[in-house]
Amino acid sequence: MKQAFLSLSLACTALAVQAAPTLPSMATIPAGSFSMGSLEPVIGDGSHNPRESPPHTVSIQSFRMARFETTVAQFREFVAATGYRTEEQCWVFARGDGIRLADVKWDAPAVAPGDFHPVSCVSHRDATAYADWLAQQTGRRFRLPSEAEWEYAARAGSTSKYPSGDAADGLCAYANMKDRRFHNAAKRDHGLDMPFTDCDDGAEYTTVVGMYQPNAFGLYDVMGNVAEWVADCQHPDYAGAPADGSAWTRGCEGEYFITRGGTYSGSRLVLRSAARGHGGRTNASSLGEGFRLAEDLGDCSGSRCTEGDPAFAAALAAAQAGERARRSGQGGAQSGAK
Repeated sequence: MKQAFLSLSLACTALAVQAAPTLPSMATIPAGSFSMGSLEPVIGDGSHNPRESPPHTVSIQSFRMARFETTVAQFREFVAATGYRTEEQCWVFARGDGIRLADVKWDAPAVAPGDFHPVSCVSHRDATAYADWLAQQTGRRFRLPSEAEWEYAARAGSTSKYPSGDAADGLCAYANMKDRRFHNAAKRDHGLDMPFTDCDDGAEYTTVVGMYQPNAFGLYDVMGNVAEWVADCQHPDYAGAPADGSAWTRGCEGEYFITRGGTYSGSRLVLRSAARGHGGRTNASSLGEGFRLAEDLGDCSGSRCTEGDPAFAAALAAAQAGERARRSGQGGAQSGAK
């Protein structure tokens, strides 16, 4: 019996070792150039937030970008396979103080209500570690996108304030953001009465990835749901920034890194294509920061490099259908959820 149990254990271990990680669905982003940045004022009080100026022309080589933000299920694979330890604390909403640092991690039910929600409460260090692991496991050149690649991919050829145009009143069709539903939830759960955009995106906090209309490159949730870490560290503005689309990782302001895209709790100001956020290297937040992957083209070509894992795609489609049914039962979003 002992020998049989040992053999079964070894077999299970071998299967676990052999199990391939989930490959994300990727979109091939064409090469091109664009005007990066804006002349908008600094977001917030201006004390430490990076400026969006000066606008400057950047040339981008073709690369691949994940269609969806990295999910709880995908990140769980990484942690289970490696034993990786994320940050022990995470920023959360709190009564009275607005936000506080709490003993909450990425897999807490309040932060990770479903496998197909975007992972949050992950730091820049955590996101980089996941990308490095997936690259090592697959032999493909997965990484975090540069800030220039991110903005180019998010704009998808647009020059407007948002990838969807200049009007803010239609944003709930494209983004999980600080809308009426979030406002009511934050007031109910945390006693926070925040300004909001008067539309309904169908979600209170994070939601299943891919629930809103994609941009012209086929990328979902480039606005809202979670902000996305990029490879670049923070500089006060774009003076001296690379013009070739590479990540800017020298001459940094301390240990700060850039986030892009805004969050489920983000105002329409921070959902603009040019808007910049930031956080410390080990800062984890459920307010929230997550990430999506980029990939160098390398030697991989054809549909095998873009389609992703079929089982994951089917499970995600089922989760999206379930979320649509839930919204329909509650009256749904009033402004165009997919």
